[in-house]
Amino acid sequence: MADSPYLIALALMEQQGKRALPLAGKSQSSTPKGDHKSGNAECIDFPEEDAKSLALELLLRIWQRTDDGPLSRAFGPESLLLVEIPMECLPEDLPALKAAWIESGDSSTFINGLRKIAVRGWTLAIAKYKPVSFDSW
Repeated sequence: MADSPYLIALALMEQQGKRALPLAGKSQSSTPKGDHKSGNAECIDFPEEDAKSLALELLLRIWQRTDDGPLSRAFGPESLLLVEIPMECLPEDLPALKAAWIESGDSSTFINGLRKIAVRGWTLAIAKYKPVSFDSW
């Protein structure tokens, strides 16, 4: 199981002057094959169904939070992310990055730290009349 990555959708956001970093995650059945940093989300091992499911789950959670006040993206187009990280990074590395970002708001440091532990990652975007896209880092 240590070789299996964990797929996580996360959002860097602000609400009523406070930073929040909600996430949704799912363990993957195996380590992805091929070039993980290829920049091609269309490669054969891209976890498309899980990615879409996690993005939807996260966005529904964010939508529910609008009852508590307006929200804003904290890091522009890089505010909604999908990453695969090794399971061993879950108990310490990811929570430490999250806590540091919530405390400091330094999004560039957070993204750089996330890239160091990630197997691969994508930003999520949508354009008018087009489906959701997953753009590789």
